[in-house]
Amino acid sequence: MAKRAIIPPEFRAAADRLKMSPAIISGSHVFLTGVTGSNAHGHMPDDAETQIRTAFDKIGSVLRAGGLTFQSIVEMTTYHVGLRDHFDLFDAIRLEYLGEPYPVWTAVEVAGLRREGAIVEIRVIAHTNADEGA
Repeated sequence: MAKRAIIPPEFRAAADRLKMSPAIISGSHVFLTGVTGSNAHGHMPDDAETQIRTAFDKIGSVLRAGGLTFQSIVEMTTYHVGLRDHFDLFDAIRLEYLGEPYPVWTAVEVAGLRREGAIVEIRVIAHTNADEGA
């Protein structure tokens, strides 16, 4: 099965430095690398709302580069440092980006994330609808 990377221009430097792809299309699914809420310059904001919104915006950028939308997401796994401290905020923001039918979702509390200061990392799997009508 052929696969190809999705690398939006704003992710190119990080993808090259880290030797990873922001997303891979494999068959009719797109697997996105987990993203945190750091901004385009790698700075991690101090506040939870900015981190969460930035992470969702980064996901949107990768999806758009693959010709997809948030509606394409079928599965979401979120990793949280201090889950109960920001869960209600995360959930409210999540609902601004995602609609029915909502993707399946697993939220996991972790002791820490790779990026210093990150409170959340979001990983999603999307569907390309390539096999619809088949």
